[in-house]
Amino acid sequence: MDVPPEQRDPLSYAVSARDRSTLAMVAEAMRHGNLALAFQPVCAAGSGRIAYYEGLIRIYDETGRIIPAADFIGAVETTELGRRIDCAALDMGLRTLAQQPDLRLAINMSARSIGFSDWMKTLRNGLMRDATVGERLILEITESSAMLVPELVTGFMAQMRRQGISFALDDFGAGYTSFRYLRDFLFDVLKIDGQFIRGVATDPDNQVLTSALIAIARQMDMMTIAEQVECADDAAWLEQAGIDCLQGYYYAAPTVHPPWAPSQMAAQ
Repeated sequence: MDVPPEQRDPLSYAVSARDRSTLAMVAEAMRHGNLALAFQPVCAAGSGRIAYYEGLIRIYDETGRIIPAADFIGAVETTELGRRIDCAALDMGLRTLAQQPDLRLAINMSARSIGFSDWMKTLRNGLMRDATVGERLILEITESSAMLVPELVTGFMAQMRRQGISFALDDFGAGYTSFRYLRDFLFDVLKIDGQFIRGVATDPDNQVLTSALIAIARQMDMMTIAEQVECADDAAWLEQAGIDCLQGYYYAAPTVHPPWAPSQMAAQ
């Protein structure tokens, strides 16, 4: 007698069912264009001046609730739907840059999208649409994604740098990148993973690790950004440690209504 899969391995079945539900939700949002970018500032240490913004993909579910990428990206990352999400984020980011000539903006991407023709077409079209976009665009690649195809990533970065594009290594310190590859990549920006940043002011182990990552980045002439800065004490410690920029809820939460967008009252 056959045993239903939910009885053979309840946990795996639950995870699989959740992922299928997430894929369906994202596919539905894509089908109806229910996507947006949420913008979060990256601030210079000390002054608090906004260095640039990061554009973070969001989708709206059937109730209109905003769903952050952390809630769905794991389920779609390795699928074509993940590539479509990357295309949508890039297209919205490039259009925002074209509309806001004084803006500098970072957009997340997976290394998998480098080989996706629609994503490359979106990038080329955006660069052709506005000659200033390239020098104001930062592409963020996660450490885990970059290590999937390091040779492809380094070749792509070399090609796009000729268009003025800068590159950030996201979530650095999560444990994937060998220092040999870090040297070969030559990223412009190194973003230190939030697991080392939260509570760093009172955690001696994270202080040692964060200081080491800052020193590595400085040696390789990369700008450093601390992710997930959530309190004044952590911000102060990071400034003393020599971090270049900080990003997190202590400064601002991501918002789909950035400062340059028309206000609700003005729209009425």
